[in-house]
Amino acid sequence: MATTPAPSSAKTADGPARSILFDVPFLRLWAGTTASGLATWALPFVLGLAVLHRDLSAAGLGLVLAARTVGFLAAVTVGGVLADRHSRRAVVLWSALAAAVAAPLLAAGLGRSLLLMTAAAALAGAGQGACRPAFQALTAETVDPGRRQQANAAMTMAVRGSTLAGPALTALLAALLDVRTLLLGIGLLWLVAALVPGKGRGAVTAVDPSAAGPAPRASFRAEFVDGVREARRHPWFLAGLAALVAVIALGYSATSVALPLISRDRYGSEWVLAAAMTAYIVGALGGALVIARMRPRSQGWAAFAGLAAYGCAPLSLMLPVHPGVVVAAYAVAGIGIELFNVPWFTATQREVAPDRLARVSSLDFLVSYGLAPVGLALIAPAIEVFGVTPVLGTCAAACFLVPAAAALVPTARHFARTTPEARADAP
Repeated sequence: MATTPAPSSAKTADGPARSILFDVPFLRLWAGTTASGLATWALPFVLGLAVLHRDLSAAGLGLVLAARTVGFLAAVTVGGVLADRHSRRAVVLWSALAAAVAAPLLAAGLGRSLLLMTAAAALAGAGQGACRPAFQALTAETVDPGRRQQANAAMTMAVRGSTLAGPALTALLAALLDVRTLLLGIGLLWLVAALVPGKGRGAVTAVDPSAAGPAPRASFRAEFVDGVREARRHPWFLAGLAALVAVIALGYSATSVALPLISRDRYGSEWVLAAAMTAYIVGALGGALVIARMRPRSQGWAAFAGLAAYGCAPLSLMLPVHPGVVVAAYAVAGIGIELFNVPWFTATQREVAPDRLARVSSLDFLVSYGLAPVGLALIAPAIEVFGVTPVLGTCAAACFLVPAAAALVPTARHFARTTPEARADAP
């Protein structure tokens, strides 16, 4: 079967396209995605409250969160294949319902059965993992190509906004409600994610006219390999994955481990930790606002420059600088990460064959989430052996150099196999 990627931009004779904020199908999708993101973020925070209330041990918390990660990694590739085989809307529905069912199971096991909580956390992670590539593909089905960058910016702003406001909201609710009730509330968020989004307009595929009938269904493994093959058709995508691995597994992991230590030991206060993380989220919100409207001529190069800006965070922690420098560096890192994320998602939705989009997106999430725990596990021992400054210096150098090398890969300049001018002239 041949496939034809969706066109790169909407062509209308009626003037500029209407704002994405007035598009009801997108707003329904946005609400569902936001609910799933808030539920995903809230679970470890609420389980942390259970540790404070002595309903769950610290070791039990680690086991439950590890089970959720395993469930996520196991389901993300399965979800990608299923979302390309079947209706993306149906995959979102059933995976979000699975995560919703996990919430009352977690509540039932709290303080009673760690085994039940572990199994429920794995189910929650599986629902989350299966949702992610399906939501990415459903965005491409719901939003016309000319407004996808706005749509992706709105999605990431919702995630960052939830992260910024979530701790205060959850702390407020925790003063009024017990942990079991909060877990049930997470289940309600997953119900919103399952039921609110509407159907997409359908992926665009071109069927081989010489085919006598429907081709036999390929095996699950063959379809996943087909998604890998599709990813390999786009050198810019592979280069972007390599850059993401460097920044997440080295830069993000290093700062996650080192920032609390440096905030305590160098500055003698936790406020540097809180201020830096808040600055990162606020910077990410600002970056999403900027990139919603900005259209750089060399989109890929600009995105890789934004990703490389994360190196400012570990660099600021190397020397005894004023704490304001650390906070400013984290704000720059937050801006840069969204200057990469939004064009990255938009280009994937534009360039990848529509019937393989969910599988390619699942590779993105699998690499990003799969290698992050590895980095977190290795950074702390590395700091103990080599010291914090050499480790941070190495991680900062990787954040700067690997995206720069990725930008030199063919097709990386525009995140596309063709130039914007060629796409504009295409019929």
